[in-house]
Amino acid sequence: MIWDERTLTIWPLPGVDGIEGLRIIKEIYPETCIIIHTVLEDEDRLFQCLCGGANGYILKNTSFVYLLEAIEHVLHGGAPLSPVIAKKVLRSFQHTTPGRLQYHLTEREKEVLGQLVKGYSYKMIAGSCHISLDTVRGHIRNIYSKLHVNCGREAVAKALRDRIV
Repeated sequence: MIWDERTLTIWPLPGVDGIEGLRIIKEIYPETCIIIHTVLEDEDRLFQCLCGGANGYILKNTSFVYLLEAIEHVLHGGAPLSPVIAKKVLRSFQHTTPGRLQYHLTEREKEVLGQLVKGYSYKMIAGSCHISLDTVRGHIRNIYSKLHVNCGREAVAKALRDRIV
């Protein structure tokens, strides 16, 4: 479900998962406040939602009163997280390695990776960077190779965990 502050409505997302729905709505209405209300606690989805612009992340096992408070917090500029989720976010910042890991990404690769982290599609990255779709694919291949990952989700997780961008 997605909460729309402008119209004070909750949108169900038939046929679209929450992450994709978040990206669609934020692209069309970037000022819309969105709280992810889910049973999912995995870190990949959590960080995809937060990077995609979610204003809060509340688990469905949370009380109705807490959910109402979360909506109120978002309306006043807050960013509510269920306690379990807040702990995961804090832990992700505490697992730092001494010094910044070097992956020898070029500035352009860092730019492309940064946009991948924001949830941009290859086509959006190409338009934003004023390069061809094939060039984006080449940069993505290089990024995967240098980060030793196999997919975009792993690249985004590593970029956030190791603070590459």
